[in-house]
Amino acid sequence: MSHLQYHAYPGYGTRSQDTLHYSQAVRVGDRIECSGQGGWDPESGKIHTEIHSQIDQAFANVQLALKDAGGKGWSQVFRVNSYHVPLNDEAMHAMVRKFKEYMPNHQPIWTCVGVSRLGPVLQQLIGNFVYNAISHDMFIPIMSSTWHIHSDLC
Repeated sequence: MSHLQYHAYPGYGTRSQDTLHYSQAVRVGDRIECSGQGGWDPESGKIHTEIHSQIDQAFANVQLALKDAGGKGWSQVFRVNSYHVPLNDEAMHAMVRKFKEYMPNHQPIWTCVGVSRLGPVLQQLIGNFVYNAISHDMFIPIMSSTWHIHSDLC
């Protein structure tokens, strides 16, 4: 699969690659797809326990994963899939706040799902698709990323 270029940002990303055998992002042509990004500190791996902090950090981790793979970041995201334990007003408001901060000039399409469980110690999971404008000026799916934060495990 030489046409696939895998990326793992330093710290949590490279540790996950070594211990869990997965990458943070993959470039396929002019697309970037990201794995789930949670509310962990990218250097230490420590997970925030408060929902707003987790979502803030997860958005920053998506930005980090995209840029590490050669993308421009959230400005290229056109689709977001988010998974929440629990799905409540606090999580929704935090998501909208970060959408406005990271994507002030466009509104992505968004699928938001409440689930009973996510990965260890996570409550929020966000996936998104981004277009990496190497030679294009329009948004096309490029990245998929996810966040998990589970309050019962924090």
